[in-house]
Amino acid sequence: MPDNTSRQKTTPSSRRIGLVGCVKKKLPQPQSAKNLYRSTLFTGRRSFVEQSCDEWWILSAEHGLVDPEDLLAPYDFTLNDATKNERRQWATRVVAAIVQKIQPERDDIFEIHAGANYRDFGLTDALENLGCIIENPTKGMGIGKQLQFYQNSSGTKS
Repeated sequence: MPDNTSRQKTTPSSRRIGLVGCVKKKLPQPQSAKNLYRSTLFTGRRSFVEQSCDEWWILSAEHGLVDPEDLLAPYDFTLNDATKNERRQWATRVVAAIVQKIQPERDDIFEIHAGANYRDFGLTDALENLGCIIENPTKGMGIGKQLQFYQNSSGTKS
């Protein structure tokens, strides 16, 4: 299995941008997005990217690309129940939001901490087509291994 945990910047001007997938468990009242999601997995992902990335964003099944400070109400929608076409449409909207809000440049590094339904329906391909570098530190790991990875990782920023 390739080593996806290098966390090294390729150029001095490249940014490391974390993308963290949402989770099902949420608080029952509106919160800042970074505090809405309540699971050990989300907490581990969040902690990791807060240490390893220059900035981070949330990939929400309902809202697309979300700033962690945005106020969100709880919702009950997941890409796990979406069709392949719906996932592709979601990815297209997210890529458009990334281009608008993040304005990625060639050699920016996107560190993605999200399941395949969030990554593999056009998101990673589109970012690579923009000249960005994709890293997925937990690729191929089941939930248990991911939890162990986040528990054992310091996510030290390069």
